[in-house]
Amino acid sequence: MLRSGPAWLNPGRPLAASRRPAFRERRRLAGEALGLEPAMKSAFVTVGTTRFEELIAAVTAPETLQVLRSLGYGRLVLQVGSGAAAPAPAPFRTAAFTLDVFRFKESLAEDLEKADLVISHAGAGTCLETLEKGKPLLVVVNEKLMNNHQLELARQLYRDGHLFYCTSPFWSH
Repeated sequence: MLRSGPAWLNPGRPLAASRRPAFRERRRLAGEALGLEPAMKSAFVTVGTTRFEELIAAVTAPETLQVLRSLGYGRLVLQVGSGAAAPAPAPFRTAAFTLDVFRFKESLAEDLEKADLVISHAGAGTCLETLEKGKPLLVVVNEKLMNNHQLELARQLYRDGHLFYCTSPFWSH
């Protein structure tokens, strides 16, 4: 089949999907050539305005932090919401890993933009904003909420191929 015009006009292959991995690899190689440290991946966890201490406890457990590190994540950002009276996990920074913690911000757009992975409660606003930015999303349904609309939303978005979800922050089952 003869095609005319530049490759980016080819309607059979989306530009973003076809060029993103190659662009990332060129950027990584350029950084290495300049002697720059490779960028560490970042995971962002958000619970919205509600309480979801179980999710925060699960993602800050030593086992979970070890798994994140083994997958190349060097930064974990937690938005802990209105959690319990007990203090949120203390932020820390080492040569290999950084944990940042905050309760609320005016907007999560910058955190979502910087994230390579988002782990979230199943709030509609958070899910849609994350998916709009094209970020991989793992949703943990907060089963303590009344009427559990989060489960319905998570199931439907999973069926539509947009995210993965679980109904417990303890992902061992």
